[in-house]
Amino acid sequence: MPVAAPYLDHPGPLAFAHRGGAAHNPENSWLAFEYAARLGYSYLETDARSTADGKLIAFHDADLGRVTDRGGQVRQLTWKEVSAARIGGSEEIPLLEDLLGSFPGLRFNIDLKDEGTIAPLAGVLERTAAWDRVCVSSFSGARLLAAQRSLHQPVCLAVTPAAIAAVRYLGFCGKGMARGLARCGAVCAQVPRQIATRGFIRRSHALGLDVHVWTLNTREEIERALDLGADGVMTDDVVLLRDILAERGQWHPRVPA
Repeated sequence: MPVAAPYLDHPGPLAFAHRGGAAHNPENSWLAFEYAARLGYSYLETDARSTADGKLIAFHDADLGRVTDRGGQVRQLTWKEVSAARIGGSEEIPLLEDLLGSFPGLRFNIDLKDEGTIAPLAGVLERTAAWDRVCVSSFSGARLLAAQRSLHQPVCLAVTPAAIAAVRYLGFCGKGMARGLARCGAVCAQVPRQIATRGFIRRSHALGLDVHVWTLNTREEIERALDLGADGVMTDDVVLLRDILAERGQWHPRVPA
């Protein structure tokens, strides 16, 4: 399947608002996403979980308890039950489809958190015409590849954890791995700062992969990643990242339609 290249065509380094920008507003809330959009962010990072009746929500945890005023496993609750919870006691949990539809000019990095997200994903992308403005990632390689097989149009894909480990520990893996990554549509490696060494970034670039580093919330971490050649940074502190990129002449805010 060919790669949906438009996702990565924004001038870099790419600035991702992690969970919408959790340093300023409740994570994965409408307030967070709206604030990042007002700052000029083109890329919003979020998570996808599935409810018992197959709805995809923008929510990180398996259980509602840490960030909302209710408890319970998301996958065991219907959307009606989940929608009654409030993030931080006041903010609604967004449906992924509503987010994609409400910000048609923005690009989303979507981390699939459970197997129930795979089947509904294609329908969500179809209804929102969002194929070329999403990147799909997951900590589960099996889940990521299953999602890729379920989609009938190309999307941007992050590489699997196994591919990240191969690049990290085996060094440059040559043309064979490059061909394999191209066949599955993977175009970026999304990794924590400990993995994003100069060598890892160099080897990833040699394989045709962009490197996005998460989740960097201090000036030292952000500047180090940029100095090493990272192609994108994910942060909770969307003001700090914006300011650092502006100082370096690398802030490219979204131009409202």
